[in-house]
Amino acid sequence: MNYIDKGKHYVMNTYSRYPIVLVRGKGALVYDETGKEYLDFVAGIAVNNLGHCHPSVVKAVKEQAEKMMHCSNLYWYMPQVELAELLVENSFGDKVFFCNSGAEANEAAIKLARKYSKKKYGDHKYGIITMEQSFHGRTLGSLSATGQTKYHAGFEPLAEGFKYVPFNDFEALKNAVDENTCAVMIEPIQGEGGIYEASPEYLKKVRELCDERGLLLIFDEIQCGMGRTGKLFAYQHYGVIPDIMTLAKGIAGGLPLGAMVATDEVASGFMPGDHASTFGGNPVSCAAGIAVMKELLGGVVDNAREVGDYLKSRLVELKESHSSIIEVRGKGLMVGIQMAMADVSSIINEAMKKGLLVLSAGHGVIRMLPPLTITKDDVDRAVKILDEALNACGV
Repeated sequence: MNYIDKGKHYVMNTYSRYPIVLVRGKGALVYDETGKEYLDFVAGIAVNNLGHCHPSVVKAVKEQAEKMMHCSNLYWYMPQVELAELLVENSFGDKVFFCNSGAEANEAAIKLARKYSKKKYGDHKYGIITMEQSFHGRTLGSLSATGQTKYHAGFEPLAEGFKYVPFNDFEALKNAVDENTCAVMIEPIQGEGGIYEASPEYLKKVRELCDERGLLLIFDEIQCGMGRTGKLFAYQHYGVIPDIMTLAKGIAGGLPLGAMVATDEVASGFMPGDHASTFGGNPVSCAAGIAVMKELLGGVVDNAREVGDYLKSRLVELKESHSSIIEVRGKGLMVGIQMAMADVSSIINEAMKKGLLVLSAGHGVIRMLPPLTITKDDVDRAVKILDEALNACGV
């Protein structure tokens, strides 16, 4: 059996996989088992934000693996503390909790919001309002927070205490708040939902409402954080500071790591024993995270902003010659191309055949999440291939 057939035989069927086997990557390029080269504008779904096998990350991982690969959180260890310091000193936060993924980071945020609010206001404070078309993860708690029924089907009953309101609709949010509400949870830019950005005015009103009603504001920056939007964290675009922020995906350049950042006041809601993670803040993953942070702060975020603007401008040019492109939206290197058709799989498959990897999001959206290290030449190549793919599909 070839590897695809072996995979179908041995690996549980939880993904709709493309029929290629990727074996190595370098920078913005990946190669399959036949040696064919692809320009990777998926980047592990915003995970490989420094590209594949970045020298700084590889060096950090190798060095840490030779010292200590795992250490229980019953003890202190240097990489975890150093990464926490970098996150705190470059954000609004005061304290960090480490875990392994975005879903776990959001689970931690949900638990902290409830624990803090119950301690401060009483046991009736447990409700969390999230947005329609949001995506917060696939564990039962984070799935319950996700405002898309297609992900809920078959897993009911969901966890109690969640309400969903339309994104960017302040009046709907305001009307949904009741005596049980303890927090509002928002992606500043919805990723899986279709690359939709929260308006600055909306976020400012939400912050004011939370302050007035004694609610916590949680920003899910799993996909839009870590330099993806052209700033280190997406909230920095809006002048709105949350109480809790969740991070993952690109935080460790390809290794599993998630983080929840909170203010000192809110972090006081957790005491020893309230929450934990065996592998959370693993030394090797944190060493990679340190390397990532240093690269981001060393100019990669600026590149994401500059090349992201160039990517959007080239896609807007492409729109002029393809009436099937309705809109180009996003920030930095988190870009969505809204197509006239609901199913964009044929375009994605054609682009893959021609050597470009992209993915979908929401309804009829081609999503681009390339490494933050890409060049304008990479963008020109990607747009050329996409143009060819659209022509081949007759759109």
